[in-house]
Amino acid sequence: MEYKVNQIEDSIQEIEVNLTYEEILPDIEKAYEEEREKITIDGFRKGKAPLSLIKKLYGKLIEHEATEKIANKKFWEIVDKEKITPINTPVLSDINYIKGDKLTFKIKYEINPKIDIKNYKNLEIEKPIFNVKDEEIEKEIEYLLNSNAIYEPAEKIDNNYYRITVNLQRVGQAGIPIIGQRTENILIDLTDERVNKQIIDNSFGKKVGDKFPFHFVDEHYHGENLHREEYHYEAEITKIERKIIPEANEETVKKITNGKAINLDEWKNLIRNNFIEYYNYQSDEIFTNNLLNEIVKNNDFSPPPSFVENMHKRLVEYEKEKARRLKQVMDEKLIDEYLKPKALWNAKWQIILENIANAENITVDDTDLEKLAKEESESTGISVEKLIKYYKDTNRQYSILEEKVINFLKQNTKVKEVDAEKYLRDKKENGNEAD
Repeated sequence: MEYKVNQIEDSIQEIEVNLTYEEILPDIEKAYEEEREKITIDGFRKGKAPLSLIKKLYGKLIEHEATEKIANKKFWEIVDKEKITPINTPVLSDINYIKGDKLTFKIKYEINPKIDIKNYKNLEIEKPIFNVKDEEIEKEIEYLLNSNAIYEPAEKIDNNYYRITVNLQRVGQAGIPIIGQRTENILIDLTDERVNKQIIDNSFGKKVGDKFPFHFVDEHYHGENLHREEYHYEAEITKIERKIIPEANEETVKKITNGKAINLDEWKNLIRNNFIEYYNYQSDEIFTNNLLNEIVKNNDFSPPPSFVENMHKRLVEYEKEKARRLKQVMDEKLIDEYLKPKALWNAKWQIILENIANAENITVDDTDLEKLAKEESESTGISVEKLIKYYKDTNRQYSILEEKVINFLKQNTKVKEVDAEKYLRDKKENGNEAD
């Protein structure tokens, strides 16, 4: 088989193939045998018609279909041999079959372009450092104690340490009930900061069976137009429960921490360590994103449109699946537009990633997969062999390669530690959210 790989553009290649008739004859004969099994001709049992008759009646069609299959098979053999990775559906063109002589064809496809990577090492990148505050720990303790509160029946609401069950009826401004706008058995925790302040104030002093009014204003935009609507309700109290928050004694601390702490000081240390672990993770995530964004900015280029399109489709499908799983209504048009910049960035990063890996000779082999499989086998109980097969089927090699490249980049980056509060405040003032 004679072939050559032609570079048409930075991200477009074409494989040109020349095959002799002797090279494709076994596939042609196999195609005839396969079709013979399917064809019924008057006077012959199915699959028993003479090949000479089949060739006479259907030869042109059978050989045409066979040559297209041969072209496809040979193309992928060359792709494997040359370690080519097409990023779109290859297109067959200029196929020319001369019976008894030769088969020639060209197949065009897109690849990720090779780019001259620059400014990806020895960068100075900001890393926000978070400090755990005592008030954060106190607030977390308050939240956890609230979450473990017990409730007992009560006759009257004396303060906001109550939970009430109400029936809500929406009313017009004149107080007339609106038909079809009634909701029953709504549970309201009066200590919840999110509760409408009118509900808290107007329920004070009320008993079971009493009613009280409240209202709120909803403002949101329809395009560029601000939509404002006022809602008026009447709440009927059907149940009152006094909220009793437990003290942070030994019994409570043991229960909430599952025995990891036995007193308030140990509990505070446990919470502090949890905050430190969380903040360290957040700090590292922001630092990594800052680093990758800087590298993408330093190596800006236009990735192949089909690659960006495929990336965009995958991101949209992921969001659709997540919405289905969570039973949420998704605005597909809005999500589609929102994800376009992300798809473009991801396409650029994946191409840059591959080029950095090539430049720095960073690879993933079976040893890496085996190491990961052994680690995960211990925790999952799944055999190493099954895990390795799963990794290969799901292209886990790519995520391992990405992890290796990112670790290499981080090791070759100067870290500039900055105060997290100032960092986030500056980002907000500049109109950018922290990544």
